[in-house]
Amino acid sequence: MKTRMMFMAGAAIGYVLGTKAGQERYEQIKRLSQQVSENPNVQEAAGKIRAKGEDLAGKAGQMRERVPQQVPGRRKTEEHQEEQPPQVYPG
Repeated sequence: MKTRMMFMAGAAIGYVLGTKAGQERYEQIKRLSQQVSENPNVQEAAGKIRAKGEDLAGKAGQMRERVPQQVPGRRKTEEHQEEQPPQVYPG
């Protein structure tokens, strides 16, 4: 019984100390991440990446609109007025 109580006390002390150390490390990481995110160079790079992403998303949207016209049987186009039956793939 004494061994069990010693183990429980040790576990409780370890838990409390670990929680405190974990909280301190969390606060340290939080401060560092705020410093990085507030850095003007980081904000500038993020703006450039965001603009490039929006540009690529716009181009992808334009490509998506053209793809069904290029694939026969997907949608009627002026070149392919007759409808093609759906293709059935085995297995």
